[in-house]
Amino acid sequence: MTPVIEVNNLSFAYESGSTILEDVNFAILEGQSGCIVGPNGGGKSTLLKLLLGLLLPDNGSIRLFGQPPRDSRRLVGYMPQYHQLDAAFPVTAIEVAEMGCIKPGFFPFYSKKDRADAMAALDELGIADLADRSFADLSGGQRQRVLIARALACHPRLLLLDEPTANIDPGAEEQFYATLAVLRKRMTVLTVSHDLGFVNRETDVIICVNRKVSVHQAENFTAEAADAVYHHEMNFIRHDHDCFCHCGGKHND
Repeated sequence: MTPVIEVNNLSFAYESGSTILEDVNFAILEGQSGCIVGPNGGGKSTLLKLLLGLLLPDNGSIRLFGQPPRDSRRLVGYMPQYHQLDAAFPVTAIEVAEMGCIKPGFFPFYSKKDRADAMAALDELGIADLADRSFADLSGGQRQRVLIARALACHPRLLLLDEPTANIDPGAEEQFYATLAVLRKRMTVLTVSHDLGFVNRETDVIICVNRKVSVHQAENFTAEAADAVYHHEMNFIRHDHDCFCHCGGKHND
């Protein structure tokens, strides 16, 4: 299988001189899904910015579909944390979704095809009826789906999701897992989360980030492996109905 993401010997430090990521190596193959986990301040957001081409590594290389990130952006859909956006900005759900179709240039221009692609993405996520609603008036789960629609509007082959289940209620979280199961059948999905509860049946590879990176197949990811990343004892629930924790036993969720 062809690597969708390939990171080799990557290191990065901000101007302050503090090393954030050191000697990072991993690959995500076509058809796989991955989850980047780790403590706050461990380097997850920095790694995501490097994958998006917003930062450049000090050493090593990143390739998306065999190209540098800045040359492969047209193949990548990105969903930020919705609370990073100004929800009061006067924009509708369809206008947010259309932003995923923005092309290089000083003035954004949307064609009829762009509007159709954005509407199709909203429809796929079951929120076409919200197209003309103000983004500010939507619930957390609805905003999350609008942002996923924005990421899908450009027909990506790689979908990057930053803390996709943060600040949404349990019902919306279950809807998200169902959506993720459908999306990963046709594209590679990489999520970023500080929550080990996100390790679920839809994840193939766990990328643990805390300055250094360790990679685990999801079925082999244990509480002991999590301890090594978070540097304290962790109990977590795997959503494949098998829970491996420090109780020493295996029981159903």
